[in-house]
Amino acid sequence: MEEWVGKVWHRWITRAAGGSHPQAAVELKTMERPLGIFFRALGGDPGLRVAAATADVHGSRRRWLARVAGSGERITLARRDSSTLRLPPQIDAFAEPALNRDLYYWLAALAASLDRLPAEAGDDFRRNQLATQAALATWPGLQARYRRLVEHYLKERLAPEKLPPGEVDRERAIRQALTDPGSVAALPAVPAEAPPYQPVLLWLQWRDDIALAAARAGDGGGSEANGGGEVRDANKDAHRAERVDMPKEKNGVLMFFRAESLLSVAEFLRVNRSVDDDPDENAEEAAREMDQLALATPEDGERIASRIRFDLDLPSAAEDDIPIGAGIALPEWDYRKDKMQPDHVCLQEMASRHATPTPLPARLARTARRLHQQFAALQPGRRWLKGQPDGSELDLDAVVRASTDRRCGLHPAGQLHLSLEKRERDLACLVLADLSLSTDTWVSSDARVIDVIRDALLLFGETLRATGDRFAICGFSSVRRNQVRFHRLKEFAEPFNDSVRGRVSAIRPGYYTRMGAAIRRATQLLAEERAARRILILLSDGKPNDLDLYDSRYGIEDTRAAVHEARRLGLVPFCLTIDREGGGYLPHLFGATGYAVLRSPEELPLRLPLFYAQLTR
Repeated sequence: MEEWVGKVWHRWITRAAGGSHPQAAVELKTMERPLGIFFRALGGDPGLRVAAATADVHGSRRRWLARVAGSGERITLARRDSSTLRLPPQIDAFAEPALNRDLYYWLAALAASLDRLPAEAGDDFRRNQLATQAALATWPGLQARYRRLVEHYLKERLAPEKLPPGEVDRERAIRQALTDPGSVAALPAVPAEAPPYQPVLLWLQWRDDIALAAARAGDGGGSEANGGGEVRDANKDAHRAERVDMPKEKNGVLMFFRAESLLSVAEFLRVNRSVDDDPDENAEEAAREMDQLALATPEDGERIASRIRFDLDLPSAAEDDIPIGAGIALPEWDYRKDKMQPDHVCLQEMASRHATPTPLPARLARTARRLHQQFAALQPGRRWLKGQPDGSELDLDAVVRASTDRRCGLHPAGQLHLSLEKRERDLACLVLADLSLSTDTWVSSDARVIDVIRDALLLFGETLRATGDRFAICGFSSVRRNQVRFHRLKEFAEPFNDSVRGRVSAIRPGYYTRMGAAIRRATQLLAEERAARRILILLSDGKPNDLDLYDSRYGIEDTRAAVHEARRLGLVPFCLTIDREGGGYLPHLFGATGYAVLRSPEELPLRLPLFYAQLTR
């Protein structure tokens, strides 16, 4: 009874305190696609990473009921820096869903207009006013939406007359800055003991790159704080973090002992004692409740995660694949310097140590026969060509026309024969498969992503045997920029036989995804083919990443540059991915029509040949 009364009281007092309208909430995950289109249409940075913002304690004044209810302590504000736009994962500030939706669009427009501001625009208070002015002047159609948001939002803020005398002028200045952007140069001074002003939901917080670089000092140019995450993190919880020094001692001066190790003469009890390596089932919930996470750098300067991943992934020399040649130097695009770095990456072609000639697995035989029958129609057949200068038979239609022309005094054409010829399709295709460690993930009780990719490559090869098209198959992974591993599983001039099937069957997951270098090498191989249409198909399960700086926007921009290089050479790049978050970054890499996201990895073996058929029409 007491617990039931407590729940009822909590629901009632929270609802009475106001400040949020859950029934009208709009979630970011439902707005991602339209917001992305809207943001890019306004000229926003297409390489910007969109992620969920953190809910932070603001420390400003709250209404009396909110203090009683314990609500409104945290607020989620939009933030912007040079590589990330963080938006609230949910907006419920207004009673109408349309207003909450409009607030998402306004924040996207404000972020786009921030790119037009000079570097010396001032603090967040001044910068937001200038950005608002620029947005309303550049896109006048937003004025009605903005005025409506301001009108309803000012009703939600604490009225100036309810504030202490020292804070009244500050709140009035904020209201004036919202209604007439650019009219307030700075906030009035307030007493030292006054709390911060109530955060403004219609504004963005700006984090400078200098502060971000200082926060990452000591990482040796490593990856950003987003770790191995995706480009789009709107469905995930975000956490605010700070850099701290590594503790010198783990246990200090305390001495621990295990009481259960004191055995009794009468009995022995088995105690299930946890150890430090046991995973904490409540770790995610505990992290969500923390105001701020602390990130420490080891004394030796090397990041622990990088060191552990590196040691676990590298096999012994006796088990590793066989390197071919001394390696190939390739350039890499640095978007920060806006230039190409020549010979920055070393790509090493590899041959599998465990590959042996293997027939097509029996479980794929039936599917291969069906695909073979479907694609046999694409195989070029023998057909009669009319009006040829020579051939095996006369073209009766051409002979009749020639006789008529001669009787009319005209000079007849000399092409009077039929020729039976076989015309090949003038195209070449290279399939580039991502063989990174993430493909070791299980997608069902008996199959991993790498197994699905292996089956897809085998069925693709069987399918193209029916069409007679020239194709090659390659795979790649990487360990930093000095070791990009490239497997040439099938050459263009090589038939798809048991030797090729053996190489495909021997592929194993490992390492990371330095996608730009692999695309450049595949582009070189495909550009050597003399075909009217050359297609590069990339099979991937995630975003570009590696142990170093590549696991950030750096990798995204380098991959985009590699794709543009392929297009300039006349190639047609296309990405087929099983990454559900791919819609957040693939349009920036391959364009709106240059990729496809599969809902289930199991669809890949059958969908790959179908996408190839669509690309080669």
